[in-house]
Amino acid sequence: MGSLFRGSRCKLFLSIAGQMTTGSSVYSTSIHHFEPYTEGFSVPAPSTYTAVEAPKGEFGVFLVSNYSNRPYRCQIRAPGSAHSQGLDSMSKHHMPADVVTIIGTQDIVSGEVDR
Repeated sequence: MGSLFRGSRCKLFLSIAGQMTTGSSVYSTSIHHFEPYTEGFSVPAPSTYTAVEAPKGEFGVFLVSNYSNRPYRCQIRAPGSAHSQGLDSMSKHHMPADVVTIIGTQDIVSGEVDR
């Protein structure tokens, strides 16, 4: 009975080892999807600006290329920056105390604008 028990453990081990080799081949074939994130990507020369619609407004990314797999410069334009640029025209002909209410209405996040 002891040898039968050991034999079943050996079969279980061989079956798990077989699944591990199959799993590693699946891993090595699926790892190619992550290569652009780990090795970098080519930025269109000399610079590019891409914007998408975010929940609070337009979210933009400006990349400057140095012709390598990493961008030379990356600048992020958050939606709050466009909101804060309109503050001057929105607060014209209002009292200074009203500026607080105008900023609250626009939902400006200072940490977002400060990037």
